[in-house]
Amino acid sequence: MTWLASELARERDEALEHGLDLLRDTWRSFDRARPDQPSMSGAVAELVSGTLPSNGVGLRQALDDAAGVLDESLAQSRPRYFGYVGSSGLGSAVLGDALAASHDVNLAAESGAAYLVEQQTLRWVGELVGYPAETGTFASGGMVSNLTALAAARTRALPDSRRSGVGSSSPVVYASADAHSSVERAVEVLGLGRDNLRAVPIDDRRRMDPAELRRLVEADLAAGAVPVAVVATAGTTLTGAVDPIGEIADVCAEHGIWLHVDGAYGLPAAATMTASPLFHGLERADSVTVDAHKWLFVPKACSVLMVRDGATLRAAFAHEASYMVEEEGYAHPVDSTLEYSRPFRSLKLWLALRAHGANPFRTAIAENLRQAQELYDEVVAHPRMEPVLGRPDLSIVPFRRVPAAGDADRHNMRLARLMQLDGRVYLTSAVIDGAACLRPCLVNFRTTDDDVRSILEVADELGARLEAEQA
Repeated sequence: MTWLASELARERDEALEHGLDLLRDTWRSFDRARPDQPSMSGAVAELVSGTLPSNGVGLRQALDDAAGVLDESLAQSRPRYFGYVGSSGLGSAVLGDALAASHDVNLAAESGAAYLVEQQTLRWVGELVGYPAETGTFASGGMVSNLTALAAARTRALPDSRRSGVGSSSPVVYASADAHSSVERAVEVLGLGRDNLRAVPIDDRRRMDPAELRRLVEADLAAGAVPVAVVATAGTTLTGAVDPIGEIADVCAEHGIWLHVDGAYGLPAAATMTASPLFHGLERADSVTVDAHKWLFVPKACSVLMVRDGATLRAAFAHEASYMVEEEGYAHPVDSTLEYSRPFRSLKLWLALRAHGANPFRTAIAENLRQAQELYDEVVAHPRMEPVLGRPDLSIVPFRRVPAAGDADRHNMRLARLMQLDGRVYLTSAVIDGAACLRPCLVNFRTTDDDVRSILEVADELGARLEAEQA
């Protein structure tokens, strides 16, 4: 053993217990809505602006420094974080991440049991949400998962596209007008062109309109275009709307179009009794995305892409490389993925499902759904609040505070920022049909009913302060 390896091993063993203590303190701190220091202290500001050290401070001190940085950062794991679609940092999954990082398994090539665990986890997720996954892959997030699925769809629709590009074939992709921007990015990266992404009109519940989809598809076919894929969204990021997957699948089946379901945020709700009817027809999709680092509570990054036919991924990505010679009858896992350097992302989710089972996940998701419904009822009953939309499909509840006078849009945009700076509750603003609003999203197993009630309490208190300042 070299001197450096020996010293690092000694220091590692001495710091291990201290690191575990820091983890315990971190998890205990998540009963609080925010860090003790809501804005950056002078000590941390000095720490993160320093130059490269020639001599280290030691692992124990560096761990303390890292903990200080994190405790003055915005932690999505905290129970009153309602911004975007946050993760919850499930403790068992954190330990799975540490184990996976320690072994540093290479999932591009033969990796023994690790690859079998990845495929088992894919099947488990499919069973949880009701999708018959044959195989798939784990990726960094919904962006890469959606890109991977659309690459497979492009190859099926345009078999020569890997070699000669899309040429003059006029490829077209369809998605809801409220689809995630990752779909637009994917068509750009794949060379399909942003102008060839059709924004399908939505209904009064902000779901893709299947009749409008059929009209657009038939018009494109008549014009000589090649429909590559339809992306149905199972829980839009803006409002949580779930597109009518079964009716969309009918259109896709009629014209032989790849159906991809982007369920990065909302699809875990399919595991609950209350929300599962929203996802009728999911089993008919060619591919499905779920971000486990959203509503399955594991830390980033852990996105799941499931497909019905594994051959479609191999057709889109397989290469022959002299440095990765394949045996007869065996293909390296990288031949079904976009990424070469692919960590063992699935272990954290496998470990969490193995340790806790599926039922606690179903229960926690159902609790978030119930809390969202009760928040909506409280908004309706509050004299100064109003919902932007009807009763939510999932766990996003957009609402506005109505000021006594003045510009309501400006009031709500300023209110969202003031709530972020205040620190008791974190949520973000949004604009829906031109109206600025507050957009809390509930996807945390630590969130209590009291935490949810605090949203309106803090919003009204700070909104009244804004009005007083304006007066």
